[in-house]
Amino acid sequence: MSLSTLSIKRPVFTIVINLLIILFGILGYSYLGVREFPSIDPAQINVRTNYTGANAEIIESQITEPLEKAINSIDGIRNITSSSNQGSSSITVEFKLEKDLEEAANDVRDKVSQAVRSLPQDIDAPPVVAKADADSDAIISMTVQSPNRNALELSDYAENVIAERLQTIPGVSSVQIWGQKRYAMRIWMDPQKMNAYQVTVADVRRALNQQNVELPSGKITGTNTELMVKTIGNLASEKEFNDIIIVSDANKIVRLSDIATVILQAENLETKFTESGNPMVAVAIIPQPGTNYLEIAEEFYAAVAHLKKDLPKDITLDIALDNTVFIKKSVIEVAETLLISILLVVLIIFLFFRDWAIAFRPLIDIPVSLIATFFIMYLCGFSINVLTLLAIVLATGLVVDDGIVVTENIFKKVEEGMSPMEAAIKGSNEIFFAVISISITLAAVFLPIIFLEGFVGRLFREFGV
Repeated sequence: MSLSTLSIKRPVFTIVINLLIILFGILGYSYLGVREFPSIDPAQINVRTNYTGANAEIIESQITEPLEKAINSIDGIRNITSSSNQGSSSITVEFKLEKDLEEAANDVRDKVSQAVRSLPQDIDAPPVVAKADADSDAIISMTVQSPNRNALELSDYAENVIAERLQTIPGVSSVQIWGQKRYAMRIWMDPQKMNAYQVTVADVRRALNQQNVELPSGKITGTNTELMVKTIGNLASEKEFNDIIIVSDANKIVRLSDIATVILQAENLETKFTESGNPMVAVAIIPQPGTNYLEIAEEFYAAVAHLKKDLPKDITLDIALDNTVFIKKSVIEVAETLLISILLVVLIIFLFFRDWAIAFRPLIDIPVSLIATFFIMYLCGFSINVLTLLAIVLATGLVVDDGIVVTENIFKKVEEGMSPMEAAIKGSNEIFFAVISISITLAAVFLPIIFLEGFVGRLFREFGV
């Protein structure tokens, strides 16, 4: 008994199987991420090293070049880009497409740990190796500004209030704050006064390290009492820093206020983020890999609506960037194209058969076949994007094409006088092999796309499958 005969003679069994196929397709669809294009970015690893006070030439010769030489020996590197700036070195290593991200990160960490011994001993901290994720670009950003608050106050509010609420949105990997200004105690030293008191920068640094530190002090134990001792060593105000003793001997005591001016300012004064002269910062949403961008956007706008209820009167929030709008429009446009193609198929079939029942019959094929595709996409780790939806639009024609061939042959048997049941069995069995052959032939056309190499192959692989 052929598949078509079994399906016709056992309609309940056939309906149950089709419903299960649709159910698995709907389940797969609910777990699929939505993005503009397939994820084709190669593994990228960033190595960042901070060396406060060093100029770009020193950073290049003593940090960037030794690290690059060590990293160059790793297998599978496509290219290496680096930048040496005032006080910092950044190296980005891009690997070939077939290189696994975790394996690449481990290889870079091993080489960097071997090269640390050749770096200056007084660097701020060991080089930081971080994975540059394929989805590390911001999809939504929002500006925070106020006419009455400075950049430091806005940064503090954005970091401790806004970012913490947005971080809880499902699917959000991290929240970046652009233009952020952190509080720092800045010491502006006067060279003439330092020369007069015979004080060097090294003396100032040594005094800061010795007197601005909080160490564990143990406990005091008595007969019936045990007390923990806390020594407050971290300095927090301008006055406390001004009172730091730089040099102390029998003849003189030199405090920091004698040779420098201490001001509580921003950690970074080289950059500025303003609009119409008013300071502002921006909060950017970074998604997790494979998440649904549209769901993140929906939750984001709901969170912003709650934020605005508790927002101080002098702070305003404005959406500066929303890439999900274009993605949503692209998906809707492809969905509209799919709907139009289905309506055209129904109309054309009706024009040929003059029977609405036969014209609507392909509407059974389309949901069963195409909805089930989402389950296969879920198993393969694909996403809903412009190319996969385009493939579904093309597949609609292939699915309907086979349905029309079978329907036409059965309709011809009915016109010859056979009963609908007999015509269905005989008509479908006659062209069963032909329909399967057509489907396999059409699939073979798209098969080579799956095995294309490089960026083009990775881009169209989901389309081909």
